Amino acid sequence: MKISTRKSRFFTTVAAAALVATAVVAIPSTAQAADPQCATAKFVTQCAGAGADGAPYLMIAAANFNGTVFIWSHGIRPAINIPATLAPVGPYTITNAAEPGPGASEGNMTVINALVAAGYGVAGSGYSRQSLNVTEALNANVELIGAFKKKFPTTKKVIAWGQSLGTIHSQKLVETNPDLVDGLVLACPAANPSDALVNYFGDALYGFKAYFDPSIKVGGYSTDPVVRQQEQLANIGKVLTVLGKLSAGLSSGAWPDTASPAGKALQAAGIPSRSALLAVGLMAGIPTRSKHVDGTSGPKGSEELYPLAIAPAVAILENMGTVGVAGSLLIADGELLAGGKVFDNTKTDYAARISAERDIFSMALSGNTATDAILAALAATPRETADASAVAKIPSLIGLKGTITKPTVMIATESDEYTPASVAQWYIDGYGEQFAAAKDAAIAAAKKSRSYQAPVNKLVTLWAKTAPKYSKFTAAGSPDLTAAVGAGTGHCLYTSDQWLAAAKMAAAAVNTGKFPNQGPIVTAAKKVGLSYDNKFRVPTFKSLS
Repeated sequence: MKISTRKSRFFTTVAAAALVATAVVAIPSTAQAADPQCATAKFVTQCAGAGADGAPYLMIAAANFNGTVFIWSHGIRPAINIPATLAPVGPYTITNAAEPGPGASEGNMTVINALVAAGYGVAGSGYSRQSLNVTEALNANVELIGAFKKKFPTTKKVIAWGQSLGTIHSQKLVETNPDLVDGLVLACPAANPSDALVNYFGDALYGFKAYFDPSIKVGGYSTDPVVRQQEQLANIGKVLTVLGKLSAGLSSGAWPDTASPAGKALQAAGIPSRSALLAVGLMAGIPTRSKHVDGTSGPKGSEELYPLAIAPAVAILENMGTVGVAGSLLIADGELLAGGKVFDNTKTDYAARISAERDIFSMALSGNTATDAILAALAATPRETADASAVAKIPSLIGLKGTITKPTVMIATESDEYTPASVAQWYIDGYGEQFAAAKDAAIAAAKKSRSYQAPVNKLVTLWAKTAPKYSKFTAAGSPDLTAAVGAGTGHCLYTSDQWLAAAKMAAAAVNTGKFPNQGPIVTAAKKVGLSYDNKFRVPTFKSLS
């Protein structure tokens, strides 16, 4: 059985051709803020400029501009060049090209054009720094709003929206400058407690290091920029190599020749490598369904055994292609900004992490005896210790509260391997407490005024739920990686209709001051293949439970 990683949209380069159909102006080369260069054609005005730090931006609005602008924050872009030798991750070249909305990085202007045609303005920055850039993005977005209002003085409403890392930018913008923002759209959100994603990526890399290659780095990158980049690229290569070897041994249970002494001891005990792979996924919280593995289907002749014994590990294998690479990039960058190691698992109880799932996945883990041995091997592996001073700096680099103060539409994917659905659940749970407190305050106020004013709901979450069946198999019985990606899987794989539905829902709430009742939201979501279900929930972060 063979399975390979596929190039993720996480590494999508912003194509120069993305704005060919609309952008007709050049971005000034000056590193100082100046009036943007604008051109108008067919009643559409497009402006390109550069902020005070040199970050390029684009702004677009038509003659029928209705006064509402969407300020876009793009997702993560690596801060280092990645060579083609690390395919399918590379080649990638650092870019700070501006994006005015979703789809631009893939050359798809459908959403942007539809919003402009409907009378909305759109704008977005490329930011002066890539990867972890919350401070730079905040400054750029504040400056961009000012520039847009100066060029289009009839602007009345601002909706901040973003995807992935961009949701941190959007949330940070409204938390620090509530007077500038009237609404939010958070898609495949990465905004979360500051240590949650650090632990998500760190736990996964630690598991790979503990079992499959002890030379894999979880943290402790060099402070020298050249050496650090070499270390990151080497780590990505090691992760990809291990994934390839695990793929080759999925059926046989063979272990990589790079396995640690603990891994080789498990191999000698007859425990298949796929069981340890699944344990890594469970302890980190990686989804057990992936783009091509639904967890319930099996190839011909193995329809019952495959879903129970093999599929969970195959899903972890496919998802780990994103998690391992992203962790190698983001943890190193986090250490650079914080000034030291940021991942710490010295107090982590991995046995407790999987206690609720070891029975569910008993067959795939090869039974209780094997599971105990896998966990014992992990317990005997030296832990990672963070630098206290570096950890203390994390809140200042992100510092999100996660409170909802403006009408907010969130789109979340149930089986997102990069920004887990747990992020959305964190938002939902937090807002549940926030709304309950507001309701209690309203009741207390009503006892004095004898007039009850119910709090207004400010959060709508639209779920891309994972389909029950979507896996396809080759004649050899392997998952068909050329088949369509399953609904509710992958990272930020939303359709143009889904983006537009979320945008227009947020705009309507901003204009009316509230969201409609549940019925219209359910209908609007269903039309674009999403779900609005207040009773639906996903597990919380493993590191927070």
